Amino acid sequence: MKKIYILIVLILCVLFFAPAFAQLKMPQVSSAQTITQEFGLGTVTVKYSRPNVKDRNVFSDLAPYGEIWRTGANTVTTIAFTEDVTLEGKALQAGDYALLSIPGKDSWTIILNKDTKQWGAYSYKEADDVLRFTVKPSKLKDKVESFTISFSDVLPTSASLNLMWAGTKVSIGMVTDVDSKVMASIDEAMKGEKKPYMQAAIYYYDNGKDLSKALAWMNAVGSGDQKTPWFNYWKAKIQLKAGDKIGAAASAKTGIEIAKAMNNAEYVRLNNAVLAQASK
Repeated sequence: MKKIYILIVLILCVLFFAPAFAQLKMPQVSSAQTITQEFGLGTVTVKYSRPNVKDRNVFSDLAPYGEIWRTGANTVTTIAFTEDVTLEGKALQAGDYALLSIPGKDSWTIILNKDTKQWGAYSYKEADDVLRFTVKPSKLKDKVESFTISFSDVLPTSASLNLMWAGTKVSIGMVTDVDSKVMASIDEAMKGEKKPYMQAAIYYYDNGKDLSKALAWMNAVGSGDQKTPWFNYWKAKIQLKAGDKIGAAASAKTGIEIAKAMNNAEYVRLNNAVLAQASK
């Protein structure tokens, strides 16, 4: 009977106190963060938790050199690519991956693994690795208290993914091929009724394509759109790059007049800049 009485008391305690514990909310020791970066024609999303230094030696106490690390805290850090990419020269298909690492004083091993559900790296299996490569760490001038993952130097086809903590920074070079996809989409779009003449011409200008074709597309833009300062700005830039300074100057002057009439100071400035180059 005594055992039954104790059991009943325990059950009542659980029923009484459980709701109170369930409602208790406290800040996480390692805060969670999700960052998403547009890259190429897709996006890259990183989900991770951010441990703090707290006056500890992180690469002996928290992420020891030579040992597998979750690259964060709590559940393993994950990274998702919506398009195929190349990381440090290694091809990687679009998908969701666990981002693990092996820190080292002179070299870090970066690991992309299939298992995105693991807690920490306790159930890590090398057999599930999709990609491995090494990068060299660098020293930071200022201490980073909270482990930080960020993107930098983001260009249309390249970017850097940075891991920063304490006095250490690791940068991972990312590259994506968009040109073949964009060129194919331009070809397909030009078959349609509404042709993206100006958008295609600007892509040709920015990526060293056929400037005569780009100029022909600009001349095919509707008359209404041609009466805008941005149209004349881009036409002038294409003409200037193609070596037609006289044509570029004329287009820029028209752009300035239209921009002034619209009270658009930005395109007055931009067209003036092209005019100055064409006048040299």
